[in-house]
Amino acid sequence: MSLKHADNLRGKAAIAGIGATEFSKESGRSELRLAVEAVGAALADAGIAPSEVDGLVSFTMDTNPEIAVAAAAGIGDLTFFSRIHYGGGAACATVAQAAMAVATGVADVVVCYRAFNERSGRRFGSGVLQRDPTVEGVGLGWNMPHGLLTPASWVAMFAQRYLHVYGATTEAFGHVAVADRKHAANNPKAYFHGKPITLEDHQNSRWIVEPMRLLDCCQETDGAQAIVVVSAERARDLKQKPAIINAAAQGAGRLQDQMTSFYRDGMTGLAEMGVVAKQLWQTSGLTPDDIQTAVLYDHFTPFVLMQLEEFGFCGRGEAPAFVANGGLELGGKLPTNTHGGQLGEAYLHGMNGIAEGVRQIRGTSVNQVENVHNVLVTAGTGVPTSGLVLGVE
Repeated sequence: MSLKHADNLRGKAAIAGIGATEFSKESGRSELRLAVEAVGAALADAGIAPSEVDGLVSFTMDTNPEIAVAAAAGIGDLTFFSRIHYGGGAACATVAQAAMAVATGVADVVVCYRAFNERSGRRFGSGVLQRDPTVEGVGLGWNMPHGLLTPASWVAMFAQRYLHVYGATTEAFGHVAVADRKHAANNPKAYFHGKPITLEDHQNSRWIVEPMRLLDCCQETDGAQAIVVVSAERARDLKQKPAIINAAAQGAGRLQDQMTSFYRDGMTGLAEMGVVAKQLWQTSGLTPDDIQTAVLYDHFTPFVLMQLEEFGFCGRGEAPAFVANGGLELGGKLPTNTHGGQLGEAYLHGMNGIAEGVRQIRGTSVNQVENVHNVLVTAGTGVPTSGLVLGVE
């Protein structure tokens, strides 16, 4: 993929199956079992036997080796296996890797997976518990003495600057949380099913790191999600309506750090997502006006506002008005996170968001948007990241 020209991936691969475990705060089983359950569910959804799988893609953070998943899931020989770094930024990149493998003939059936006990086991929200003598560890050590120990504290720096530069208030963040929880309330699989919130609830929730409150922060979840990628041609003959991969991109911006890119020229945007946006629009041939619904990575509400601006759904500093006017809700300008997002459904490092994009293409979402032809899906922000444009044939 290059910023200089469109790539050749458009329309050559498709998502043919999605599968997940339940989303909980205590799964009661191993991360390997969670992974295998999700992989099996996704293959059953696609109507593909495990023996046909010849590729696996996951996150460097995942504790489940490809060969272990393959053995436990009944998968045979593998010709392709890959892992993507940078936490939640890897989500859409797993599908991009799978699509490239399929499009080039390296593999025929590739399953992307992510499984963890992130609530009952390792809790990412706890922040830095130890600092290893690595380049990344040294980088964290530059900020830790100042009290920047957790993801929330890192994002709060950007959030405070955004509010200052554009004269906005924390209600802008609240509108994101309210929209997500409104969608989650209609989703039986969401952890917050039947539990919408109001803007007042958001404003009254306790501070985590100013200017961010409890309801600005995503959940910690146990569970797993898997995605099956095959050629577009093969997908047409399988059980489900295919979600065609019309563009897939990765991006890292200038002076990129992991959640602490404080030394860029500005802190009111997400340069890495800007790189992804340029590539997705270039390859797909689409514009923001062509997108009917989006799944925007929402580990923290402020970064949803910045993504709206990076992708051109509104101008710089205009996202607070966009969300205040109901822009993210059903019937709004850009219905977003119709599954409830990571704030409302589950925090699966963005993989459950890809599944929701597929459901919108299929027409099976619990909060279905009318006449969906193109869906934008993004991965983790503040880190090197990725994105997808899914479409109908």
